[in-house]
Amino acid sequence: MDLSIVDLAPIPEGGSATEAFENTVERARNAEELGYSRVWVAEHHDFTDSLASTTPEALIPHIAAKTSDIRVGSGTVLLNHYSPYKVAESFSVLDALAPGRIDLGLGRATGNPVSDRALQTDRSQHRAGSNDDHREKINEVAAHLYDGFPDDHSFSQLELARARETIPDIWVLGSSPSSAAIAGQLGLRYCFAAFIRPGPAVRALEAYRENFQPSSFGAGPDEPHGMIAANVTCAETDEEAARLRATTEATHQRLRQGTIDRPPIRSTEAAIDELGYVPDPTPTSLEPGQWPRQISGSPATMRELLDQMTDQTGVEEVVIQQQLADPDDVLRSHELLADAADLSPR
Repeated sequence: MDLSIVDLAPIPEGGSATEAFENTVERARNAEELGYSRVWVAEHHDFTDSLASTTPEALIPHIAAKTSDIRVGSGTVLLNHYSPYKVAESFSVLDALAPGRIDLGLGRATGNPVSDRALQTDRSQHRAGSNDDHREKINEVAAHLYDGFPDDHSFSQLELARARETIPDIWVLGSSPSSAAIAGQLGLRYCFAAFIRPGPAVRALEAYRENFQPSSFGAGPDEPHGMIAANVTCAETDEEAARLRATTEATHQRLRQGTIDRPPIRSTEAAIDELGYVPDPTPTSLEPGQWPRQISGSPATMRELLDQMTDQTGVEEVVIQQQLADPDDVLRSHELLADAADLSPR
């Protein structure tokens, strides 16, 4: 099993975006040493009192410059807000700065209506876009990067600043069978966000494989290549891991209640107080379609749970997301997970 991480750059109590990015770099370096495959940074807007990762294309080169060979990428670029050509230009430059190490994760989302509107150049659009529109925009990004436009297409004359021999790997990120089908039809890599909607995970990866046909211009792999992203907490015991998971559960509770604008949760104790309980350990048997949104456990438990998730979906890599209050707990969780997955330290 391969492991990777997606980092949200949480802002520590009393800190700033500067400290958040320093912690992100520390986690990236630690992940590289432990043998993780890639580190991705998220795109979140209007959470700047708690999360600093708003602009993956700015944070990626900083992380790449502070590491040696781990792949670095976006998890995700919200393509509904941007020009495909500009995204392709940005990531071609990133690949030239760190040849052979850049992942371009493409997705879509709507959030706060104010930030969504502020991001748009066409203010008449207030939605993530139809599946056909999303598919077309992803394909356009890929065609810019991989010279996929027909000779008679007006965009075929456009050139990108490039590395000599490499091109970013393109991933489609989503949480539904429809996004999986788009990735398969375009012949691109696919990552399913089980921390958003765990229920359709197995069905989505099936849809990806059923729809897969290699890219006509070589923008993806010859065979389906999928992975899953999961919210995972690992500690020395199942009980301690469940206790640390309280921060994630309290954050999700706020999302359900529409109270995410409250002051950030800065400690495990504060999260437990807000929930009114200490979370129970995750069940050690996961049924398809009934995965919990967050999983936790000791290294032995996590190995069993991750094996079940990858076996059921037919993938060999898991991208780890964590929302723990203490940065030291995050680093320790990454270390324990690396041991559980038998990663080979660099």
